[in-house]
Amino acid sequence: MGDVRRRRIDELAARAGQVPEGEGGVSLTRSAIRRLRRDPVAIIGAIIVALFLLVALFAPLLAPKDPLAQSLLSQIRPGYIPGSQEGYPLGVDNLGRDLLSRLIYGSRQSLMIGVVSTVLGVVVGMSLGILAGAFGGWVDTLVMRFVDILLSVPGLLMAISISVLLGQNQYALMIAIAVTQVPIFARLLRGSMLAQRNSDYAVAAQALGVRKGRIVFGHVLPNSVSPVIVQATLSLATAIIEAAALSFLGLGDPDLARPEWGAMLANAQNFLSVRPELAVYPALCIIVVALGFTLLGERLREALDPKFRR
Repeated sequence: MGDVRRRRIDELAARAGQVPEGEGGVSLTRSAIRRLRRDPVAIIGAIIVALFLLVALFAPLLAPKDPLAQSLLSQIRPGYIPGSQEGYPLGVDNLGRDLLSRLIYGSRQSLMIGVVSTVLGVVVGMSLGILAGAFGGWVDTLVMRFVDILLSVPGLLMAISISVLLGQNQYALMIAIAVTQVPIFARLLRGSMLAQRNSDYAVAAQALGVRKGRIVFGHVLPNSVSPVIVQATLSLATAIIEAAALSFLGLGDPDLARPEWGAMLANAQNFLSVRPELAVYPALCIIVVALGFTLLGERLREALDPKFRR
C-alpha cells in the first residue's frame, strides 16, 4: 500500500513538471527544446554562444600569432600604430602585438571569469534559497534579511569594494562578481520552492506522512530549478560585462600582458586618436558575447515559463 502511495506522489510531482494544454504530456524540458529549435532568436543566441565557446576552447589553434610577441614593435612611432597588413588582419596594438590573436586569447579569460563566478553565485545562492524555502519560519526570515542587505548595495559598487579588499587578482575578481549574484539566485529559488510547496503532490505527500527531506529534495527542489537555470544563462552575460568593467578600472588581472577584453579596452583609451580600432574590437567582442547569452537566456525563460507559452 505504501508503494502505491509513493508512486502516486511521484506521478503528481512529475505532472507538475509537464506541459499541459495540448502538449500530450511532454516534459517541460522537451517542450522547451522544441520551442527553442523553432525560434530564430534563440538560434542566433545559441550560435553566438557556441562560437564564443569554440574560440575560447581552441584559442591556441585559432590564434595566428603569439599574443605576447611584440613582432612589429619596430614599426611603431609616436602618433602611428600599424593597421591591417599581411599576416596581421586586424593590425597590432601599441606594443606591436597581433590584435586578432589577443582578442582570441582574451575570450578564454572572459569565459573562465564568467563561468567560475556564475557557478559560485549559483552554488551559494541556491544553498541559501534551499535553507529559506525548505525550513521557513525564523530560518527564512534570517536568510532573507541577509539577502536584503546584499541587495541594498549596488552590484558594481559591491564588486569594486570586494576587489579592492581582496587585492588585484583573478580570484578576487571572480569572488566579487559571484557575491553580487548570490542574492538573485537565493530569492529566485526560495520563491519557486515556496510556490511548489503548496502544489498538490507536496500537500498529498505531507498528508501521507512522507518525510520532509524527501519531499523537498526529491520533488520540490527538482521542480523549482528551471528559473535558476535560466537566470544562470542571463547572469553569464552580466558576469562578462562586470569582469570587463572591473578590468577596465584596473581591478582585474595584475599581469597586464595577459590578453583580456576589459584590460585591452582600458589600454586603448590612450590611443583613440591614433587608432580607435584598438578600443572598437574588444568592445564589439564584449557586446556580441553578452548579446548572445542574453538572447538565449530570454528565449529559454519564455520556453520554460508557462506564463509566456502561446
